Amino acid sequence: LMVWLRRCTHYLFIVVVAVNSTLLTINAGDYIFYTDWAWTSFTVFSISQTLMLAVGATYYLTFTGVPGIATYYGLIMTVYTWVAKGAWFALGYPYDFIVTPIWLPSAMLLDLAYWATKKNKHSLILFGGVLVGMSLPLFNMVNLITVADPLETAFKYPRPTLPPYMTPIEPQVGKFYNSPVALGAGAGAVLSVTFTALGCKLNTWTYRWMAA
Repeated sequence: LMVWLRRCTHYLFIVVVAVNSTLLTINAGDYIFYTDWAWTSFTVFSISQTLMLAVGATYYLTFTGVPGIATYYGLIMTVYTWVAKGAWFALGYPYDFIVTPIWLPSAMLLDLAYWATKKNKHSLILFGGVLVGMSLPLFNMVNLITVADPLETAFKYPRPTLPPYMTPIEPQVGKFYNSPVALGAGAGAVLSVTFTALGCKLNTWTYRWMAA
């Protein structure tokens, strides 16, 4: 019975965590819509994406103990987001304007840290956390740079969910404008260690719950 319960809980949790992570970060690629504060939102969203990836991937990785699972988790989140952003295309947005946050490279680095340190949880938390926090803003900025004429497109396709008074009229410079990648990576490198530790702790709590 316990083996059956443990397996069912394992699959239930990964679906719940991956789905909710995606739902919570589904708008994290919408930097361009926040035209007035695009880089500020990029910095904040970088941290939120790091949180969702690090906690979920670490939980899943330490639960199974199989290197490669974090990458699989990142792939799940990516596919979920592609499906959700497909609705944008149906609304008339061009393909080259739809930004899907990039999680896979950071998830791969998390897997690498776990594998290279022979499944050492403390090394996973320290090295993996720092790698995820520092890499995610970098990859997402590269992702963002590929968007064609973002400012022009943002005005051509105002976000339908924004009320008229929030539709960008004139672009302003956000206070984080100068270095959104450095700010996101700097904050992420510190916070992601905590996020990764939380993922490991969730694993411990899950086992305790199942063993009760």
